[in-house]
Amino acid sequence: MNPYVLIILLSSLGLGTTLTFASSHWLLAWMGLEINTLAIIPLMAQQHHPRAVEATTKYFLTQATAAAMILFAATTNAWIMGEWDINSLSHPLASTLIIMALALKIGLAPVHFWLPEVLQGLNLTTGLILSTWQKLAPFALIIQVAPMINPYLLSSLGLLSALIGGWGGLNQIQLRKILAYSSIAHMGWMMIVLQFAPQLTLLALGTYIFMTATAFLSFKMSLATEINTLSSAWAKTPTLMATTALALLSLGGLPPLTGFMPKWLILQELSKQELPLTATVMALAALLSLYFYLRLCYAMALTISPVTINSMMPWRSSGTQSTLILALFTVVTLGLLPITPAILALTT
Repeated sequence: MNPYVLIILLSSLGLGTTLTFASSHWLLAWMGLEINTLAIIPLMAQQHHPRAVEATTKYFLTQATAAAMILFAATTNAWIMGEWDINSLSHPLASTLIIMALALKIGLAPVHFWLPEVLQGLNLTTGLILSTWQKLAPFALIIQVAPMINPYLLSSLGLLSALIGGWGGLNQIQLRKILAYSSIAHMGWMMIVLQFAPQLTLLALGTYIFMTATAFLSFKMSLATEINTLSSAWAKTPTLMATTALALLSLGGLPPLTGFMPKWLILQELSKQELPLTATVMALAALLSLYFYLRLCYAMALTISPVTINSMMPWRSSGTQSTLILALFTVVTLGLLPITPAILALTT
């Protein structure tokens, strides 16, 4: 892609997200979301491959549907209540439509079906943008409207997403689909605690972005798109595979890695709110996700020689990609747990 076009598209991504962050009017927020969608579509279709074009079409139709729902809900609220302000979403029909539209935007269950298929058709760099940056603007709106949403609806979305995200990734062999179901599960953890402690939602979103970026960049560095590819990658880049395995365990929420922090704090908050059953279901859902992370670690670390490998060995050519960003993300992914008290002091 022409570098000038790329700069314009990336700037538009930043502009759309910033516009949604700064807006207090539904029309401006909708405009920011639309700029975001239109800016990422050329990045998704730049491969000129039928699979990429299919994924781009699915993404466009899904996001257009969600944007139309947001506009319809905002118009309904303005018609009934006379208010266009984001914080004045007081009609139950409008608030329910808005939260379902934003759930469709970020891929929450039960409106998650587009996310694995779209992510599978993209390259790892565009998939990284879709899994991290594209969730910021809808989440800003979700956090603003959460006090006006039925708490049972938020809890249902969170529980369903955590369970379906864990269940859906169990039988996958494509790494991008596994990361898509991982995204759905993590979004569920963020939604379940949103009504009680929004700062924990922001903390979980921040740690998720760092951990997912580490996983995507690691797979991009090792040119891996399937589990079978990982089994032969250890011999080529053993250090990278060791840190990738730790990053995946961090995504699963194992101590003493960073990913344990948001899950621990969210379960603690649910217990404080006297919701032991919800906390138990969420903890069991985390075990489902942990299974497929451990499956990836097994493929990377426990299938090296002299075990017979079913995939062809890749050429051991020297990489030309920059590793600085990956190194920074890896450090954050693996080592933030000891400074949890400092992070909590800053967020509360």
